[in-house]
Amino acid sequence: MPQRPPSRPSGRPRGGPVPPSPTGRPVTKKQRRRLAQQGPVKVLRPWWQQPWVLTGGGAAVVVAVVIIAVLVFTSSSAPAYTVSTPTAVPSSVLSAVTAPPVSLFGSVGEGGSSGYLNRLGSTATVKNSAGLPEVVYVGAEYCPYCAAERWPLIMALSRFGTFTGLKEMSSSNTDVFPDTSSFTFVDSAYTSQYISFSATEAVDRDGNALQTPTSAVQDLFNTYDYSPYSSGAGGYPFLDIAGEFVLAQTSFSPQILQGLSWSQIAADLSDPSSSVTAAIVGTANYLTAAICNADGDQPSSVCGSSVVQSISTNIMAESTVGG
Repeated sequence: MPQRPPSRPSGRPRGGPVPPSPTGRPVTKKQRRRLAQQGPVKVLRPWWQQPWVLTGGGAAVVVAVVIIAVLVFTSSSAPAYTVSTPTAVPSSVLSAVTAPPVSLFGSVGEGGSSGYLNRLGSTATVKNSAGLPEVVYVGAEYCPYCAAERWPLIMALSRFGTFTGLKEMSSSNTDVFPDTSSFTFVDSAYTSQYISFSATEAVDRDGNALQTPTSAVQDLFNTYDYSPYSSGAGGYPFLDIAGEFVLAQTSFSPQILQGLSWSQIAADLSDPSSSVTAAIVGTANYLTAAICNADGDQPSSVCGSSVVQSISTNIMAESTVGG
């Protein structure tokens, strides 16, 4: 619906250019007579038109002010790291998140992460039609918590298989932790000889319905995406690892990634001492250990590492939830 034009400001006189009074009301006849007796009104020039500005010192002041104005404008108008439509991932970013140095996993270890995985009391591993243990993700493009969780999830899954078609995507700019740099699984594919991965982005960045989960995925979502398995009913992200583990809550706060572009996050992943690296790689190690438990510790080059074995022992020693 077209908007109405703005109304005339209150107290503004119609007709000719009658000077307003200090209160904004029309000037009375008595006030006009007083103004006429005062003689011509002295016009005050802006500071940049004053004579002293044309002197050497004044010119220097002008230059300084202009420089400050430019710096302020440049700072306030610095581009935000926002991607509102799926965009190809630069090879440097893709390599950093899907193929980091193997030594990085050992250097970071748990990274101070708790993993936030609940071990389920189910007796049968959930598998796909080909008999592979299935990792199920349900999220939303607008969701900043999903945005954070995709980084370690992609890193962990890439140790067992290969992604194609991943795209960059920012979380909503109107939600908490706005414009968190992340990815979208829409139109991506994942292949592995060890596990299967099912991803559903249920809602797009603008809050519109996007993808519909299969009935099997919906059943898992309805069964485990509520307390005591996860922290909230029907919340995103939802992650089920072969019916053996479910994500209790987001592994780390999106605040860690705030204000960082994809390239900056990728660059951080080369530094084991970075808090970004600790969060992403530490969580990836937890997810890796859970997947190894579900697929029979394959491949051994991944599942046999001391870090993964240590985490695996710890999470398998935890009590089951809802069993």
